[in-house]
Amino acid sequence: MGRYDRIELLVGDDFKKLEAAKIILLGVGGVGSFCLDCLYRSGVKNITIVDFDTYDDSNQNRQMWSELHEGEFKVEALQKHYPEIIIINKRIDEEWVWDFDFDSYDLVLDAIDDRNAKLALAQKCYKKLISSFGGAKRMDPTKVKVDDIWKSYGDKFGAKIRYELKKRGFKKKYKVIFSSEEAKIKEKGSFMGVTATFGLTMCGEAMKKIRGVK
Repeated sequence: MGRYDRIELLVGDDFKKLEAAKIILLGVGGVGSFCLDCLYRSGVKNITIVDFDTYDDSNQNRQMWSELHEGEFKVEALQKHYPEIIIINKRIDEEWVWDFDFDSYDLVLDAIDDRNAKLALAQKCYKKLISSFGGAKRMDPTKVKVDDIWKSYGDKFGAKIRYELKKRGFKKKYKVIFSSEEAKIKEKGSFMGVTATFGLTMCGEAMKKIRGVK
């Protein structure tokens, strides 16, 4: 069988939609790197990734390819494994979000940690945004859920996002990925089983949107 035959068996003619989709993925750490891998292996090739960070030892428990590229910029390292992708080596903050032109992209995938940048993304890109809340501090992948922003729960970071959006008068809906599991610790400990599940769930939701499946 060919490289994409098995995914084509599942999605049929919708595979052409996956091939034609144009996606921007913000953040390629514990969540974003698995989302990228999933999209790429499913036939989505027109992907732009944005990140500013480099790999170090602390990434190796949860980030794709990190053990092979210590000290390298993440976007440059990942392009070696996914050669068709476009890379932008930039820190994603609120100012960058407001200045960047997202119009040409079919989907905006948010796997970043910066709260103000997340708020700006919601306000600017909600119609084509899928956003990830925190995957750290948790151990149970089965507690990862998807819903619209106003129906999410069980995540203090997510609660802060909802509060700030209300303060800004934002009432629109967009998809978020979150965990209903109570945080186990205060520090940012992380388990790949959860962070990878966030990333793979983001990929699954992106593929639904591309295919027009509800």
